[in-house]
Amino acid sequence: MTLLEDLVVRVRAKAKATSTTLPPVATAEEVASAEEILGFALPPLLARLYRDVANGGWGPDYQLLPLVGTGRTVVGEYRSERSASAGDATPYWPAGVLPILDWGCAMYAAVDCRSETAAVLLFEPNAIDDDGAHAWFVDEESLAGWLETWLAEKGWYREEAEEDEDVKEPTPWEAAAARIAE
Repeated sequence: MTLLEDLVVRVRAKAKATSTTLPPVATAEEVASAEEILGFALPPLLARLYRDVANGGWGPDYQLLPLVGTGRTVVGEYRSERSASAGDATPYWPAGVLPILDWGCAMYAAVDCRSETAAVLLFEPNAIDDDGAHAWFVDEESLAGWLETWLAEKGWYREEAEEDEDVKEPTPWEAAAARIAE
């Protein structure tokens, strides 16, 4: 078993243990359709999670949004944020950055689909002043690392995180301004 396969197995087990009802997985056709609508490919690990774990409904706190389906989806949120950003006096949403989890208060966990490691970013709109880039932080350098943090129950988002000295806080995303300007 590869490291990736092992990670997916552990994520699936925790998802089943922590979610009362998981939605069905996304089909390969649904993933391909989502990629066509988005205009870019999902990172392999993210696509695999939607195909092999569930179409959202698991993960930290508010849980991953479904990739496709009815209601709020990853595809819908990406298109909505990109459109709103393009029309805003202060553009804020970069191309290829896919919102996967709504933290509440308009904050998102998002995957940089152009990053080789599928970096997980934090969008914190309360940090926007006159520059939309100020709203972006690196939560974890890779999606795999972000999932490992969730599996280990070490994320900054936990209520008791302030008590843990080894909790890694998000840091500013240096590439945000350049990516927003594209």
